[in-house]
Amino acid sequence: MDPVIIVGAGPVGLTLALALARQEVPTVVLDEGPGKEEPRPARTVVLREDTAALLERLTGAALDHHGVRWTGWRSMRRRQVVSEIAFGPDEPAPLHIAQHVITGLLRAAVADRPLVEIAAGSRLDAIEQEPSGVTAHTRGPKGTWWRGSYLVGCDGTRSTVRKLQDIRFPGRTAVERHAVAALRTELPWEGQALLHRMPPWRSSGPFAGEVTARPLPDGAWRLDWLLPPGKDLITPELLVARVRETLAGWTDGSTPAYDLLDTGVHTVHHRLARRWRNGRVFLAGDAAHLLGALGTQGLDEGLRDADNLSWKLAAAWHHGPHETLLDSYQAERRAVVAARLRATDQALPGLRSGGGLRYIVPGAARGHDALLTDGHLGRGALGAPGAYSASPLTPRHLQGEIPVDTSPGAPVTDVRVTAEDGSLVRLRDRLGRGALLVVLVAPGTGVWDRKHWVSAGVMPRLAAAVTALPHPAELLVAESYPGAPAHSVLLVRPDGHLVTTLNGVRPADLYAAAEATVGGAVAEAVEAEAGVG
Repeated sequence: MDPVIIVGAGPVGLTLALALARQEVPTVVLDEGPGKEEPRPARTVVLREDTAALLERLTGAALDHHGVRWTGWRSMRRRQVVSEIAFGPDEPAPLHIAQHVITGLLRAAVADRPLVEIAAGSRLDAIEQEPSGVTAHTRGPKGTWWRGSYLVGCDGTRSTVRKLQDIRFPGRTAVERHAVAALRTELPWEGQALLHRMPPWRSSGPFAGEVTARPLPDGAWRLDWLLPPGKDLITPELLVARVRETLAGWTDGSTPAYDLLDTGVHTVHHRLARRWRNGRVFLAGDAAHLLGALGTQGLDEGLRDADNLSWKLAAAWHHGPHETLLDSYQAERRAVVAARLRATDQALPGLRSGGGLRYIVPGAARGHDALLTDGHLGRGALGAPGAYSASPLTPRHLQGEIPVDTSPGAPVTDVRVTAEDGSLVRLRDRLGRGALLVVLVAPGTGVWDRKHWVSAGVMPRLAAAVTALPHPAELLVAESYPGAPAHSVLLVRPDGHLVTTLNGVRPADLYAAAEATVGGAVAEAVEAEAGVG
């Protein structure tokens, strides 16, 4: 088959290319630029546990060596510490890293993957679709045409793919604006991120009463000042004055020494594409959605797009297209991002108003701080990874289904498991290979050599059931899983979301759940219901 064409060589496009290569799918990445990204210290991202782990799997790099995992989080209002959270050694902490560093790591990994071809200086001009594939035409000095099986637009805010497909991109413009500075200095809370609302010092120029400080490697920090609505010009002189004023306020004295590395103004828009799929053409990342107010991170969602779409495209590429499976990408990802945008838009009026409820309702300000903390730390409705609870791939009528601490459709907990070769690994390490994961919860197996239990108890029957599944699957064994009783069986998607948990070895239920996960049984059920109606 022809390769998958990916338009855009940013973090989302490169992540998708590496994820497909890991599943033996060739790709061509059309890069409008020269093939490298200019370093911008003030352009950084905060990665949550799942997205950081995804990048580490694909690049083989330890991101802790390139960014900073926060040791804690502090929320202040005026001079008072409202909340303080410390992250222990084994607790998931947000990772703060420069975006050009991520892109560099992804490009280095791509260079070692023969299945990925980067076409630099290739600006998309036209797209043609036929039942058997898609053709992309590029212009410029290297203008040519490319034949592909599918095409994915990862080409950002002004997506050419989205415009060529005539897909609307409604939403809100300039939801928030921030003045940004990256600088090297010493602050009183080494390794901790800070949200400071209504700081007590006098404001210089057009700045609102909120500033965040997030640590970067080598003693650097990114500072963000919330700007009031409007289009006030932020001059270099105003920004430098605000830097000096803020640093002096935090150190209770004169401005400490600092080295200004980079500055800018970051504008947050909230938009959501009407469609994320048009035949063999898909949208992902900023081409499909824009968000980022109240501490949320748009790149997180773009990386989750790539993770969700990659295994579905790989299944279609290897085994033939299944419309229900491919359609589920839009159904799942668009619903999650839409819910996040709704939650943010509902919270914004109260959080950003100059007065109102926070002065009337006791505790309202503290609740606002908790909401902002959720957004920055990747928790709650504003920040937690979404669950595909209403997915069209959800299996139905499983008699042996039981509840555990992870709801169906939600990301699984990263427990230690024993792989089929006897090695002890993390569950998350087995994701992204295109296979379903079947996890048997069997307390006590960790103290025995694999050869003693692999042919005992329920294992032979479960292994036979896994072999008979309608999609490639890997059998794993865990000592425990939160909320799961002994001998329960978890079915996990290739992107790490739970399909179901069964009470024991139930081959018929396991087969039905696996078939639904790859789009088979659900499509038949929908057709049957439509026929009955």
